[in-house]
Amino acid sequence: MSTTAENVAQLTDPSATTLLRFATAGSVDDGKSTLVGRLLHDSKSVLTDQLEAVEAASLKRGQEAPDLALLTDGLRAEREQGITIDVAYRYFATPRRRFILADTPGHVQYTRNMVTGASTADLAVVLVDARNGVIEQTRRHAAVAALLRVPHVVLAVNKMDLVAYEEKVFAAIAEEFTAYASELGVPEITAIPISALAGDNVVEPSANMDWYGGPTVLEHLETVPVSHDLTGCHARLPVQYVIRPQTAEHPDYRGYAGQIAAGTFRVGEAVTVLPSGRTSKVSGIDLLGESVDIAWTPQSVTLLLEDDIDISRGDLIVPSGDAPATTQDVEATVCHVADQPLTVGQRVLLKHTTRTVKAIVKEIPSRLTLDDLSQHPDPGQLVANDIGRVKVRTAEPLALDSYADSRRTGSFLLIDPADGTTLAAGMAGESFATHKAVTTVADEEGWDF
Repeated sequence: MSTTAENVAQLTDPSATTLLRFATAGSVDDGKSTLVGRLLHDSKSVLTDQLEAVEAASLKRGQEAPDLALLTDGLRAEREQGITIDVAYRYFATPRRRFILADTPGHVQYTRNMVTGASTADLAVVLVDARNGVIEQTRRHAAVAALLRVPHVVLAVNKMDLVAYEEKVFAAIAEEFTAYASELGVPEITAIPISALAGDNVVEPSANMDWYGGPTVLEHLETVPVSHDLTGCHARLPVQYVIRPQTAEHPDYRGYAGQIAAGTFRVGEAVTVLPSGRTSKVSGIDLLGESVDIAWTPQSVTLLLEDDIDISRGDLIVPSGDAPATTQDVEATVCHVADQPLTVGQRVLLKHTTRTVKAIVKEIPSRLTLDDLSQHPDPGQLVANDIGRVKVRTAEPLALDSYADSRRTGSFLLIDPADGTTLAAGMAGESFATHKAVTTVADEEGWDF
């Protein structure tokens, strides 16, 4: 089987169809990699040499049929252990839509990898083994999807062939998961009964579940509404580089280059530079070597201002009438991703867009307990894969939006200043769209900037 010319055309022509970024998640042996392999295989997105390699590897392992999970489990350790360890990205297309897929691990110790895969996803596919139902790792992945504000979640109840395709088994699991995810604030949940191994309801409708009248997984992926229009959001341009040629042709040129994170900028618009608070007007916009009157996300542009003011990498240019407040006290929800714990009083670096500042962890008010969504107060530290609330004091003011308003300018990383290790991924502001009350504790005394 080879990739069709139509699929190749869809991949190479970005304007041909819309793009959907989605991530898969689930517990160990729930069949995530098999589902991904089935999607690729049945949508004719597998190259001939790839399929031949999978068939050969499957035969060596004593399997009669190709193990489609091997299409995504590319690391040697993954193939040997039969598990997913790293995030595997796959790109494929159908005539209706292009896809970027992130196949994320199921082991508890690799939950942090799901944060990487789902951080830019428009949709998350959470797999559940029909024999086991909703378990703790299922709730953990639902919580991560909710924290990251993934707008669409698909519950894929897999291995329906092992429960005789019974509707009541699917209905009970769907009801339990939907209630849990709704409490977290997930805006849209779609439940689909499947068998990734047999191909039921993955690409083609199943003849074994005539009681189900909904879409297949691929049909849902092709038709779910996806909006990448961030032009109506708060306009934000993190400055990456200051361009000063100082040549005979451009002796006084001073431009501020970067990728527009959200919103739209226009020539003549009043803007404010943060954190300094200095104001000016946009005198020109350069885009791909041409002057334009308007630019929008995600274009990479160079803004020219009427006034010569002090601007450097890490500053944020925003409309004067829509400027976020600057602060040195950051309250956020974080997912801890490092092996070493995050502790109160720890000195870290905080990276927000193009700006990196020194910071101290002043308080860890709570750690999320996934069983009942309660908050364990004052845990003192967060360890790998923990999700918790933190209060951080920065050495310099930052202009953060709420993560609920902007996934781009409301997110940040906490970094170990000693070796550059990423410690935690943070989301500023409130955590879930709806959440249980957090037990509050008094502020810790400690270092002050």
